[in-house]
Order: sequence, then C-alpha cells, then structure tokens
Amino acid sequence: MNNLLITVIAAVVTGAVAFVVAWLMAQRIGSKSVGAAKEQAKKIIADADKEAQIKKKESALEAREEWLKVKGNFEKEMEERRREIEKHEKRTEERDAALQKRVDFLDSKERELSGRDRNLQGREKGISLRETELDGIIVAQNDKLQKIAQMSPEEAKKQLMDNMVGEARMEAAAYIKEIREKAEQDAEKEAKEIILSAIYRCAADHTVESTVSVVNLPNDEMKGRIIGREGRNIRAFETSTGVDVIVDDTPEAVILSGYDPVRREIARMALGKLVTDGRIHPTRIEEVVEKSKKEMDVIIREVGEQACFELGVHGLHVDIIKQLGKLNYRTSYGQNVLAHSKEVAMLCGLMAAELELDAVLAKRCGLLHDIGKAIDRETEGTHTQIGSDFMSRYKESEIVINAIASHHNDIPMLSPYPVLVQAADAVSGARPGARREPLEAYIKRLTQLEDLADSFKGVSKAYAIQAGREIRVIVENSQVDDLASAILAGDIATKIESEMQYPGQIKVTVIRETRITEFAK
Repeated sequence: MNNLLITVIAAVVTGAVAFVVAWLMAQRIGSKSVGAAKEQAKKIIADADKEAQIKKKESALEAREEWLKVKGNFEKEMEERRREIEKHEKRTEERDAALQKRVDFLDSKERELSGRDRNLQGREKGISLRETELDGIIVAQNDKLQKIAQMSPEEAKKQLMDNMVGEARMEAAAYIKEIREKAEQDAEKEAKEIILSAIYRCAADHTVESTVSVVNLPNDEMKGRIIGREGRNIRAFETSTGVDVIVDDTPEAVILSGYDPVRREIARMALGKLVTDGRIHPTRIEEVVEKSKKEMDVIIREVGEQACFELGVHGLHVDIIKQLGKLNYRTSYGQNVLAHSKEVAMLCGLMAAELELDAVLAKRCGLLHDIGKAIDRETEGTHTQIGSDFMSRYKESEIVINAIASHHNDIPMLSPYPVLVQAADAVSGARPGARREPLEAYIKRLTQLEDLADSFKGVSKAYAIQAGREIRVIVENSQVDDLASAILAGDIATKIESEMQYPGQIKVTVIRETRITEFAK
C-alpha cells in the first residue's frame, strides 16, 4: 500500500511539473504559439496521466504479488507447525503406551514378589519350628550322653581339647620334619639347576653341536695355506677372530670352534672369502676379518629390523635391534632364540587380543623377554636381570622391563603382561620338537602325568594341558571334600617331583564340583 501511495504522489507531481513546463513554454512562445503550446501541454498531461495509471496498476500488481507471497509463506509455516504438532502427539502417545506397559510389568512383578514374600514367611516359620525341635533333641542327646559318660559337659570339652592338642602337636612335628626334608631336597635341586645353568652358559667343548662350524675347502692343499709358514696364518686368523681353527683329518674341511656364535659366524664368513680369493697372509686376513665384521653388523641389524617389522613392533633403539639380531645366532636347548622370541611375541599378541589387552604392547614384551641372552656371556647375572637392566638404559616402559625381569618369577609381576609372556614362553618351549624332545617322549610324558594323577583315590579324571605344564584333576564330590582336595593337590605334586623328569614346573589344579538339586512341586 505504501508503494501505491508513493506512485500516485509521483504521478501528481509529474502532472504538475508538466503543467508548469507547458505554461512557461506558452509564455515564451507568445501569443502566436499559444494554441500549439496548449496542445503540446495537453498531450504531455495526457501522457503523464497514462504513465500514472500504468504506475498505479504496476504498484497494485506488485502489492498483490507480495501479499500472495506472504500468504504462501504463512500457510507453509502453519503446515510445518501442524506436522510438528502431529509428530509430538504421536511420540506422546507412544510414550504413554510404553509407560503403561512398564506400569503393568511392575504391577505383575510386585504381585510376584508379594507371593514370594508370603512363601518365604511360611518357610521361615517352618524353619523356626524345626530349629526349636532340633534344640530340644540336642538337649536330650546331651543329657543322655552325660548320663552314659558320667562326665559333665565341661569335663568332656577339656578331655576333647587335651586329645586334640596332643594330636595337633604330633601332626605339627611330623609336618615340620617333612618341611625340613623337602627344603633340603629343594636346596639340592636348586643347587643342581644353578650348576647346570652355569655349565650351559660356560659352553664347554662337550657342547660340540652348538659351538662349532664347518668350512668346506676346494681341496686338502688349502689346509696348508690356511696354516701358513710356521703357523703364522692360522695364528693371525685366530687372533683376529677370537675363534679356534681345528685342522684335522676331515677331508676338504676345517672346523671353527668358539663359544660366541657371532664371532664364529664372522670367522666362517672371513675364512670362506679367504679360501675363495686364494690370497692368505696375515695382512690380508686382518682386512677380510674387519670387512666381515662390518658385514656382520649390517646382517645383524637387518635381521633385527625384519623381526620387528614382521611383528609390528616399532620405536626400538638401534642398539636393541642389534641385540635382537644377535639372538638369531644363539640357541637354547637347540632352539633358535630369535625364532623362539618371535613365537612368544605372536602368542602374547593373540592372547592379549582375546583378553582385550594391548596386543602391540604384549608383542613387545614377548619379543624382548629373552634379550638378555644376547649379552649374558659378556656380563654376570641371570638373563632376566641382564635384559631388564639393558632395557632400563634405553628408557623402555616399566611394563616391558617388569615382563623381562619377572617371566621366570624372579621378581613379582606388576601387570597381566608378564603372565602372558610366561605362558607363551612355556608353550613355545614345551611343544613337541621345540627343544629337541621327540614326539614319542612328549606323548609318553603327558600319558605318564595323567596316569600318575589317576592313581590317587577319589580321582575321577585327569587332563594334562598346556603342553604338560599343568595337570587338572577332577575328583569325586562324594569321596573327596574341600580339605582333602588341598591335601590331594600337594600329594600329586610331590609324587610328580619324585617320579617324573620334566622341564620347568607343572601346575596341579584339583577341581571338586558340588551340585545341589531340588524340585519345586
């Protein structure tokens, strides 16, 4: 409407201006052209009126279009609000229906609980009556026993206590004696294990299979060139490599002997190059040995990096990677230590994933658990202590360090990861063929373990699990009670220790199941 008013005013102003212009033109032209001027003025006024009418109609159309647009937007908004109100009403109806269902459910539960409460009250009354009857029976029995024994309750209690104290003292004395004997046996066993460990780490000459390497020669004449004039070549080679060279009657071969597998591998590489080259003299020997050492460093690092890549363990210091590479040339009971570490890491990762733990951290613990074996011949201490100290220098996490130090129960375990490492280490070392135990001997050991447990009275069935590292014994509920179950576990463990030979330790678990069945009538 404002636009229409503005248009009308503009038309009136335009007409007035046209009239003034016409009048001025008439005055200028004079009397002779007054008629023409009037005509011209009339035409201008007519044009102005037409233009005003057109403007008026256009303004009216624009105003109508704007009104229709506002009306359409208003109707659209009202439609959206109506739909929203319908949605709210529908949700409200659904909530009301759900609340009604919940109210009905709670009412049924309340009725059910009321019924149970009434049943319990009835049972309590029955139990109270039975307790009263039982108390009367006990009093009557006590009076009868007192008359028969001709002793007061206090005298009977005193005599019973004296008998129990005497029996307890005898049992305690026998138990103390058994503990002392067992402690002496365990001390002797521990001493033997320490000696055996020391002999193994010493790597004496009788461990031929793991301390020698054979280098093939093109002919026996090469042996003389290896020895050199007055033995100078062989002395230079042994001095440079730290490995003994044995030249015997073996045709077209010499033997390299040394307790350090890395040095022995370097010597084998160097001797192979010297034999291929043909130039064997002290200066050349030193050059080839030095070159072989550098090549060996590269090989060791690449082997360590490959192991980390295969397992997805990243972020290790280069010195740690080198020590991992050295494990490739170390064996334990004939088992390659690096292969064993990779297998333990894989097992740890799988078990950690099943337990919803950090699989990457578990793999890291498993891969590094025997890192001390790469350097245990260079320093004193157990491989667990050496490995944990070595990893501490490189700011490794406390979880990994604790897993390395505690996987043989040397120190307390502070997280689940050392337990995974210990279990995976046992599985990797105890499976058939891992440490040169024949399959027949492995099966025989498991069968013997199960038969030994089955020989005890009250045992229903025994199962050897975890590659013979644990025996689970299921006992008859009617023949063995809880106290007897504890005694049975100790007896089985003692018999296993005395009659069997096995690596590591065997866990004895006695399972006694109690089932109580009632019928509601």
